[in-house]
Amino acid sequence: MDKRDEIHALGNYALQKRGNVSEYTIVKEDDRDRVNLAKVGKKQVLKWRTIWFGLRLYFDMDRYIVRLHNLGRALFHGPDSRRTVPLGWLTVTGWIAGLTATAFFVSTLIQALVVQNESNYQPAGWQGTLLFWAVLLLCVAINTVLSSVLPVIEIFILILHLLGFVAVLIPLVYLAPQRNSASSVFKTFLNEGGWSTQALSFFIGLNGNAVAFVGTDGAVHMSEEVKNASTNVARSMVFSVVINGALAFAMLLAILFCGGDIGTEAAESASQYPFISIFAQAVGSNVGGTIMTAIIVVLQFCSAVGGLAAASRMTWSFARDRGLPGSKLLSRISPRTTIPLVAIAVVTILAALLGLINIGSSTALNDVISLVLEGFYTSYFMACGLLLYRRIRGDIGDHADGHVGGPPGLKPYTWGPWRVSGAIGIFNNACACVYLIVLSFFSFWPTVLPVTPANMNYSSLVTGTVVICSVTYYVTWARKIYRGPVVEVEFHNS
Repeated sequence: MDKRDEIHALGNYALQKRGNVSEYTIVKEDDRDRVNLAKVGKKQVLKWRTIWFGLRLYFDMDRYIVRLHNLGRALFHGPDSRRTVPLGWLTVTGWIAGLTATAFFVSTLIQALVVQNESNYQPAGWQGTLLFWAVLLLCVAINTVLSSVLPVIEIFILILHLLGFVAVLIPLVYLAPQRNSASSVFKTFLNEGGWSTQALSFFIGLNGNAVAFVGTDGAVHMSEEVKNASTNVARSMVFSVVINGALAFAMLLAILFCGGDIGTEAAESASQYPFISIFAQAVGSNVGGTIMTAIIVVLQFCSAVGGLAAASRMTWSFARDRGLPGSKLLSRISPRTTIPLVAIAVVTILAALLGLINIGSSTALNDVISLVLEGFYTSYFMACGLLLYRRIRGDIGDHADGHVGGPPGLKPYTWGPWRVSGAIGIFNNACACVYLIVLSFFSFWPTVLPVTPANMNYSSLVTGTVVICSVTYYVTWARKIYRGPVVEVEFHNS
């Protein structure tokens, strides 16, 4: 039997075409990651580093798994691929803004701890910026110099995450001098924004909860460095939601029941983060509250480390498809470490430059990084909406009846190994789309009334600026070189 018949008989082989040379390569089970990348037209460049990555993930995991398989080509290839330039820019800038927001949170938390322990201290913008830069440099060091031991660091972060939860929860519950009643916890509704109805206040308040899920696609952007990514990334997403959802709900109940009069303590807090005062009041010790907050500082720093890793990979990936200025430079990979050093440097420099805004006004910096919510959730909606469209059309089949770019009669796309099937999957995707539309709409609203220049939500201005810049870049330059994702490998399923 010839090679083609052999491939067809064994059923687990792939035909790959690289450049102008066609070759038939037998792909064993261990090579499933290369096969999955080939299905989206890519060859593996980044080095495997870890099996598990990321603790910040989203409930609608199956849309990402399809992207890992071959629906990604349906999203970006074809005559409408130019429309992905604004979407790609929003995603990249959203990741950079997300990294900036996380590192900035760490630096301002450190300043808030100083305020909590030294009432005469007046935090200055330049001090916050210097702390912010220090956090970024530490993130760069871990992502570059210590990249070879990143899996060990991630295991340490997971252990610290679980132990930190216990270290905060137990003192909060055990040492609290008073307990709020169940009636006050579950029947008290606040409308501190001055909105006309409680319902409107509720929807605007969703933004605070939505921020906790920002960057949930981080593991996906690291998938090329994950072994058996089509299964392990999905598994990590599900476990992350289950574990962290349970931990977060338990922590929320502990604070509501044991935090005393939260409204009064928040109003009287000396720092911009009232939970520090709530911790100190609950345990009856300023030192205890400081230690509990320090645990959160460390965990947020770990989140910034992961944010830089994902943001740099996202930037490198879009540059590889020629969607960014300087794509040739941004898409370079270090031959020694197989990590995108240039992308890491550019993302870090851009975040550091944003930190300069804080010297003049922290409000202005918050306005700029407000792009986080819109950038992420717009890209999530696009992926989830297109997946729902393909589901309804019946374009996605199982491996047995699917074929990448195959002949008529076969499904044009195939599912990955982890998915929610049938009507339940369609319902799940539809609910996710509705939720994302609601979040995106209210993310542009101000949080309080009356609206002033100081409390105005400028995210619409920032988002519009990014879209205009991306369209301008495409019209003036990128339309000559950008045709959607670059196909490096043609996959044929025989």
